[in-house]
Amino acid sequence: MAGTGIIGLGHYVPEKIVTNEELEQRLQMSADVIFERCGIRQRHVAAAEEATSDLAIQAARRALSDAGIDAGELDLIIVATSTSDRLSPGSAVSVQAGLGATKAAAFDLLAACSGFVYAVVMGCQLIKTGLYKKVLVIGAETVSKFVDWQDANTSILFGDGAGAAVLGEVPDGYGLLGADLGTDGTEAEVLQIPAGGSRLPASAETVAQGLHYTAMDGQRVFIFALRTLGASVKRSLQAAGMGVEDIDVLVPHQANLRIIESAVQRLQFSMEKTFVNLERYGNTAAASIPIALSEMKEQGTLQQGQNLVLVGFGAGLTWGSCVLKWY
Repeated sequence: MAGTGIIGLGHYVPEKIVTNEELEQRLQMSADVIFERCGIRQRHVAAAEEATSDLAIQAARRALSDAGIDAGELDLIIVATSTSDRLSPGSAVSVQAGLGATKAAAFDLLAACSGFVYAVVMGCQLIKTGLYKKVLVIGAETVSKFVDWQDANTSILFGDGAGAAVLGEVPDGYGLLGADLGTDGTEAEVLQIPAGGSRLPASAETVAQGLHYTAMDGQRVFIFALRTLGASVKRSLQAAGMGVEDIDVLVPHQANLRIIESAVQRLQFSMEKTFVNLERYGNTAAASIPIALSEMKEQGTLQQGQNLVLVGFGAGLTWGSCVLKWY
């Protein structure tokens, strides 16, 4: 039986860059202090007229080109995002129309920063069942539109971008080998956008109170990430019949350098074998892992036979990891 895995990658980030130096005066915090707190020096920010689907379409076109297939061959499009173009319908329908993928079903997947891993696992399983042959999964975000730029807790962290992967059949023994997905809904208030949904519909009062911006308890997120990341990686490895020593490259969600370093240390792994591009992009939520993978391919660091582990965590609170043998 054939395996299922990634057969094409692409990413796209907006042209505008906001550096730490540009945030200094607004936040009364030096550029060096910002970097020390999160490991980020700059982040890309979408233009006023750019929506999440616009970024997703650009990344998708590059992934399709890399895979050597046409949009018309796609059976399904999954867009992992927390910042859809609108409340309904999802961004995936705009991506489907923009690509001309007339045969493809399309839907959004909301699992916050874990969303891309969720989408990869789901897409691969749908191919394994025989229901679909080609699935496009995209992590795309315009978090900057949901951030209070006067809030030092969030504005220094987030950036915009999109990463896309085409999933299809690969030789047996390659592709997705193991996965672990999870949620702790009791911690939902730790990281959220409080207003705009059915619990707290948009109103003049919610806008005045800034309830449509991202709200985060950074310390609790940090504790959750350390508790979760290593354990999830080990469960995925166990499902694949592997151990930590078998990992060639760890690709974590690019949230905060302190979180990544602490999690890697707890896992008793090596930062030298952990891919980090956080410094140049910031936390792009569901887009961070596919952007990282796409950059790795561009740089020639992805090699056939490597064991990759993808791991993310985010609002929900959610987590997800998977093991891929690269083909």
